[in-house]
Amino acid sequence: MLPIRLDLDVSTQPDVTVVTLAGELDMTTCPYVTQATDTLALKGQTLALDLSALTHMDSSGLNMLLTLRNRARDEHGVLHLLGVPRQALRVLDLTGTRSLFTLRPRLTP
Repeated sequence: MLPIRLDLDVSTQPDVTVVTLAGELDMTTCPYVTQATDTLALKGQTLALDLSALTHMDSSGLNMLLTLRNRARDEHGVLHLLGVPRQALRVLDLTGTRSLFTLRPRLTP
């Protein structure tokens, strides 16, 4: 069995939940992100995914982000992508999906 190549941290504040991802977002790691985000209430909330420490994202990662975006919209919530790295931006650009997401700079501690 291969080790998981993704660290995930969830921080909940009154108006926003931040999920910080570090490592690779791919077919192997997406189920862990889905499992963690499925438990979060999105109704009227902002969910921010901090991707600034992401080293790789493939089409599985993009599909997971699109699914999460649709879920947030369906539950009257908002999804923001924070600090999206160059490689992930390239995936969004190549697939024509960048405009579907709200991109923000990385949160500063």
